[in-house]
Amino acid sequence: MEFKYGVHQLTVRFAGEIALGNMKGVLSKEAVERIKQSEQHVKDIVAANKTVYGINTGFGILANTPISPEDTVTLQHKILQSHSVGVGEHIPAEVAKLMMITKVQALAQGFSGVQLQTLERIIWHIENDIIPVVPSKGSVGASGDLAPLAHLFLPLIGLGQVFYKGTPHDTHEVLPKLHISPLKLGPKEGLALINGTQFILSFAVKAVQRMHNCLEAADIIGAMSLEALTGTKAPFDERLHALRPYAGSKLVAQRLRLLLKDSAIMESHIDCGRVQDPYSLRCMPQVHGASRNAWLHLKELTEIELNAVTDNPIILSAEDTISGGNFHGQPLALPLDYACFAAAEIGNVSDRRCYLLLEGKWGLPMLLMKDVGLNSGFMIPQYTTAALVTENKTLCFPASADSIPTSLGQEDHVSMGSVSGRKLNQVIDNLEYILAIELLSACQAIEFRRPYKSSALLEYAHDYVREFVGFAAEDRIFAEDINQVATLIKDFSFVDNVNAFAASKDMVLNDSFDAFAL
Repeated sequence: MEFKYGVHQLTVRFAGEIALGNMKGVLSKEAVERIKQSEQHVKDIVAANKTVYGINTGFGILANTPISPEDTVTLQHKILQSHSVGVGEHIPAEVAKLMMITKVQALAQGFSGVQLQTLERIIWHIENDIIPVVPSKGSVGASGDLAPLAHLFLPLIGLGQVFYKGTPHDTHEVLPKLHISPLKLGPKEGLALINGTQFILSFAVKAVQRMHNCLEAADIIGAMSLEALTGTKAPFDERLHALRPYAGSKLVAQRLRLLLKDSAIMESHIDCGRVQDPYSLRCMPQVHGASRNAWLHLKELTEIELNAVTDNPIILSAEDTISGGNFHGQPLALPLDYACFAAAEIGNVSDRRCYLLLEGKWGLPMLLMKDVGLNSGFMIPQYTTAALVTENKTLCFPASADSIPTSLGQEDHVSMGSVSGRKLNQVIDNLEYILAIELLSACQAIEFRRPYKSSALLEYAHDYVREFVGFAAEDRIFAEDINQVATLIKDFSFVDNVNAFAASKDMVLNDSFDAFAL
């Protein structure tokens, strides 16, 4: 399947498929014509010596400094060099690849005055997996992600580094091996390449994918913990949630009803006399559901940004250019911070369920092991969830609440959305481990309910984990178990396999909630 840049609507799913090589991104005839026309507009501006920011002026506070026609090309080369000031570890190659994909989508709409060969070269990098090395720190999220984007496009002019055969190499060593020559940038191109939100956006794309997987996993794992703790499904009644109809809460309640359907464990304690479960069990629709709503908001805004033009100035024609602020990262910075809190809360409530499983109540052995004293059981894995939850809390300060003026006050309000995007993915890193520990604990606990069985779906989830990690009759190096189960969360295989099993039984866990799908 082909995706036509600048013509088709880019979605989170499509961006991910192109990055994985499962979908080919191409320039259609229509896009090529628009790109060529926009390039000609810039040539006409230079020929007429009409003053337009970034074409024949300096940048930022130097906007009023004129640049001679013969220096307009040199200016674009220099901007990539001068703005390459990133520091810190490099970002994952997949995120850098997403930056290139999303930049092509923005430039291919024909409002930036770039050369066709420049876009073709970026697409070549994507298709051949020659991905630039981009430092993780240095963007303030306005005027665009200047530093990371400058590093991203240094290889176009033969500078910087690229991942080649999986490891970083100097670009000037790699391109000759592939018989590729550096490009000579045209007027406005350097500015068009570094203006935009593609660093923030690409971290948002990854967060939308990863957080969706965690939310799906949290419902399944939470249902398993509920079963192990002989909780009730009454709080998930559809009639209750119709009285407070938040979409996220309704979805989670529906999923829990289906996940617990026909459970023999649930039936075994129907008359136990327990009035109410703790909040971490009873309020899963409200807590998980609120995080679902935050995720949906981020997804919707991310997909607007995926199809937006975030350059400055915008070239409508040789006579009509607009200098504005579409590069400002605030529209994504705020929902990224909101999603950060939402992801952290899923970890908070998961840790509480881990703790409940250890208390030795409702028929479970203390610390989920019969012979404790000599053995510590599952006491210490919960220390790890407590540590990760606290670390996530420290990451919840909203980066978008801060702003530091740059460019001698010309850029006097910035979004810091680049920090928001990186922090959200750090929180998700921790969340995946927290969920893995709850899943490990729930699988251990549910075996103490035998001979009763849970629902078909939850028994499948339990058995799937048991293919990788066995029951613990005594202490062992639990870090190995945690890492093994965390891999099942991180690579989406746990959720994907449970969903595939549900589909084989004609059960759709997200029925009637298409907006929450990727």
